[in-house]
Amino acid sequence: MTSDGRRWLELRARCPSAGERGALLADALLGLGARGVEERGGWYVVYLEEPDDPQTFLREVLPRLENDTGLTGVRIESGWQDHEEWAETWKRGLGERRLTDRIVVHPSWVGRTDIRDGDVVIVLDPGMAFGTAEHGTTRGCIRLLDTVVAAGERVLDVGAGSGILAIATARLGASAVTAIEADGLACEALLENIERNGVADRVAVVNGFATSEGLAEHGPVAGVLANIETGLLTPLFEGFAAVIAEGGWLIVSGILGHEWDDVRAGLERHGFGFVALDADGDWRSGLFRRRT
Repeated sequence: MTSDGRRWLELRARCPSAGERGALLADALLGLGARGVEERGGWYVVYLEEPDDPQTFLREVLPRLENDTGLTGVRIESGWQDHEEWAETWKRGLGERRLTDRIVVHPSWVGRTDIRDGDVVIVLDPGMAFGTAEHGTTRGCIRLLDTVVAAGERVLDVGAGSGILAIATARLGASAVTAIEADGLACEALLENIERNGVADRVAVVNGFATSEGLAEHGPVAGVLANIETGLLTPLFEGFAAVIAEGGWLIVSGILGHEWDDVRAGLERHGFGFVALDADGDWRSGLFRRRT
């Protein structure tokens, strides 16, 4: 273990007999507190903060995953990674990515290779936060964001993680972005990335949990980004309606394919009109407008 005592639980899960329904495990693993899910050789892999009682937590994982997914025959494996080791290991294979005609995400530790005049370049080091261009939810949000954000807008980023979406929003012309993030380690990376990209004058960080009631305090805003798991997303629908100005936009993600219809229907009941869907593998990102 590291000198400061920080280590991470690596949890791997798969269900060979589930076929396409195996993707349900990704959502269930996020429900355990993971920031993101990686697919690796047929396994869904997450990293979790060390539980207070690791042995009890690990005994309860399998029945919880089977209960949450309705799957049987789920297999799990686990291991530990030191904080510093994890922070370096996950960087392997991450490189520069062009997500739209003009938006390029560039890891801070890799040399630039494909930059053109007029590109919006985001230099990123996620650290221990969720949010890289390698995940379908992040890619989907940025592709939708590139079609909708306008100069001078005030925007709210709920569950900001590494800050990739907040930074992209500011670089695309928003005059003020409030990035809400509950995780302290993620906030460390978020603040560093904001400084690294020269948008500290336009992006403000709030370290805390987003609630439906609390969102209204940040409004009115022209748009909201929320790339968080569906279980955390749906309780915020009323708050989205309260904080977004009439005609304003909402981008939601962290939604698996089988959850999409329910999410869309819920937002429509709260006064949002569907505009566009971005599908990336099992993940769905949606763009909505608040009806006038």
